[in-house]
Amino acid sequence: MNVTFINPFLASILNVLSTMANTQARPGKPVLKKGHQAMGDVTGMIGMTGEKTRGSLAITFTGAAIRTITSRMLGEEQPELDETVADMVGEITNMVTGGAKRILSEQGYRFDMAIPTTIIGKDHQIYHKTSGPIIVIPFEVEGADFFIEVCFEHDAAA
Repeated sequence: MNVTFINPFLASILNVLSTMANTQARPGKPVLKKGHQAMGDVTGMIGMTGEKTRGSLAITFTGAAIRTITSRMLGEEQPELDETVADMVGEITNMVTGGAKRILSEQGYRFDMAIPTTIIGKDHQIYHKTSGPIIVIPFEVEGADFFIEVCFEHDAAA
């Protein structure tokens, strides 16, 4: 997969967390994902389609990470993985994808975005709707982990 499709999501998540949650996330080394097992407890997922490219983004948070981020964004402690957390994951997924979409449009890529979906539960599965490789970028925020999965396929003939 071309880093052209990864870097905008990386920049966007860092921007969203910095501006909306007043926190800094530290990215780790990207890896190729094998299988469908989620690495966290709550996942936001969104599809993107364009004329030459289609793909999806999944952001998977450990419980500790999303409770920290949600607490910072709302200004109150978030002790449970509940509907408030699910809504926040969907909103973060939407903001990150929107930011990446803006960056990619500046590079000539046009996308339509789907509505994000949210999954809560240990050991859930994530299925991307494209056949491209799945790149996972791990992040750490205040001692807790979350992961971005980016999966795109590009049709060079289109």
